[in-house]
Amino acid sequence: MLAATVRVTGDIDLAEECVQDAYARALASWGTAGIPTKPGAWLTTVARRRAIDVLRHTSTHDRALPLLVERVTAPDPGELDSPDVTDDRLRLIFTCCHPAIAPEAQVALTLRLLCGLTTAEVARAFLVSEPTMAARITRAKKKIATARIPYRVPPVEELPSRIDAVLTVVHLLFTTGHTAPAGSDLVRWDLVERALDLARILRVLLPDDADVAGLLALILLTDARRATRLGDDGHLVLLADQDRAEWDHAAIGEGIPLVREALRRRPPGRFALMAAIAAVHAEAPSWNATDWREIVGLYDLLVEIWPSPVVALNRAVAVGLAEGPSAGLIALDALATEPLLSTYSYLASARADFLRRLGRTDEARIAYGEALLLSENEVERTFLAERLDQVDS
Repeated sequence: MLAATVRVTGDIDLAEECVQDAYARALASWGTAGIPTKPGAWLTTVARRRAIDVLRHTSTHDRALPLLVERVTAPDPGELDSPDVTDDRLRLIFTCCHPAIAPEAQVALTLRLLCGLTTAEVARAFLVSEPTMAARITRAKKKIATARIPYRVPPVEELPSRIDAVLTVVHLLFTTGHTAPAGSDLVRWDLVERALDLARILRVLLPDDADVAGLLALILLTDARRATRLGDDGHLVLLADQDRAEWDHAAIGEGIPLVREALRRRPPGRFALMAAIAAVHAEAPSWNATDWREIVGLYDLLVEIWPSPVVALNRAVAVGLAEGPSAGLIALDALATEPLLSTYSYLASARADFLRRLGRTDEARIAYGEALLLSENEVERTFLAERLDQVDS
């Protein structure tokens, strides 16, 4: 809705107001008139009509038109002649990921505007405070207006310089949907599906780009496990306990060749390496047959080109699974002073698991309690509470 309304207003703040107004009208009218057959289309139409009305009766039209909107009836000259490529969501991503905007703000703004994440959720994805993230998003919006950044997919020759930020957005969109930061559901399927759709569109735009191939492969191979991540009782099922026969083998079959394609580039990029890690899991016939040493080696390469605290955490867990819980605990404890991980529940839960395996129950109990305090996803909290009960018993 927002992406479609920005096309009319040329002003992100005004578009947000019109979208909010559409939801308010829905709340007022649907209770008596009933929910329309296509509620999404109804909301989008109301938001766009509201935007047109505002532009018609104020001077906003004259101020906003030069800023973002390129009113065209045919695809822009640099765009492929495909309805998917001219998708308004993709236009909004490229607008938010313009080089004039700071890299960290590019991704944050897109997650906030395009993906419907709250500022708090975006802040959690970046492991920063909510006020810090709110300031970033505000600055990015102002930059779009003052720099007169156009609302369009850039010409083909400009795509390589813009694609990394766009891929980062799509990846964060997927990971946020794959395990929701908060709420009663483990997965936000709307975000997962949107990320997959956008990755496929980007593949059409840049069929020879190794990073695009790697990201699409990563999403396919990770999402292939969707049917087995929850039990019939709605409880979390760990990778070690999932029924691999129920994985989506068509998605795995599509993803593996993309991994090979992405790895042909030297040196391989971060999405290619993450996809390769997912491929090791996808091709292992069982948990016990997983080649954890290969996974550690891939994480070693990934840490070199993308030194992220979360990547270091994942590597430490892989070390523990390859070399034993004592080695994993040592690797995790080396990250204890990392500020960005101080409120990250997975560090505490990983420590708790290794401590439990080592029989250090008192320390495991404390670590599980810490993980419970830091987690805001109810499915994960239920799992952690069950583990804590097992340690206590």
